[in-house]
Amino acid sequence: MTDSEFSSRSHAAAFPASPTQAVVLAGGQGSRLRPYTDDRPKPMVEIPGTGMPIIGHQLAWLASEGVTDAVVSCGHLAEVLERWLAGASLPLRVTTVVESEPLGRGGGLKYAARHLPHPDRAWFATNGDVWTRFSLREMAAFHAERGATATLALARPRIPWGVVEINEYGHVLDFIEAPQSPYPVNAGVYVFGPEFAALLPDLGDHERTTFPRLARERRLAGFPLPQGAYWRAIDTVKDLTEAARELAAQGGS
Repeated sequence: MTDSEFSSRSHAAAFPASPTQAVVLAGGQGSRLRPYTDDRPKPMVEIPGTGMPIIGHQLAWLASEGVTDAVVSCGHLAEVLERWLAGASLPLRVTTVVESEPLGRGGGLKYAARHLPHPDRAWFATNGDVWTRFSLREMAAFHAERGATATLALARPRIPWGVVEINEYGHVLDFIEAPQSPYPVNAGVYVFGPEFAALLPDLGDHERTTFPRLARERRLAGFPLPQGAYWRAIDTVKDLTEAARELAAQGGS
């Protein structure tokens, strides 16, 4: 066996077969991103300096991680997103679905999952306002090792305020500008087993129903983003500005 063959087999053993299908929830209105979202849905807002909307970055990332098929769930100003997808040169196959009426996050996820090409296989999902880069293959392996029904990525974003460090006597020791949160947050990226879709509500929010149930049954796992992994939720105009600044600092990757 050659070194390259051994390396390839070792990699396959370390990271079992990863999902090749994904759902992108792209129906957000993005009211806090106005005026950028006056004429487009939130995932269609361009990251300054990249010439590409948020969803373009997401689809490129998913493809680089082995995803071949994505279902994009549209809502607000769906025709704008559908038009862009139809005209873009995409690195994977994309199917769009539009809710005829608002179903809530859980209901929307369930509706989109019905259009996956392989309903009997695991799948990724991501919120349409997240810009991130980390190994989905590692996350899928983490999910499989724990026998989880669902796994969510966990991020520790920086707190937008400066904090004050004090000792047990109440003396101020230091001022820390924008520290990392001591608590992990839902990063909006998921791995779901094939049985997960049936557990979703037809209408409503899965984070108030399905996730708590799975947590009680110890079937929900949390995957901490690797040290140094880039992650940002694009919720406000300030987030766009910060993303552009961080991109420039990284050399435009």
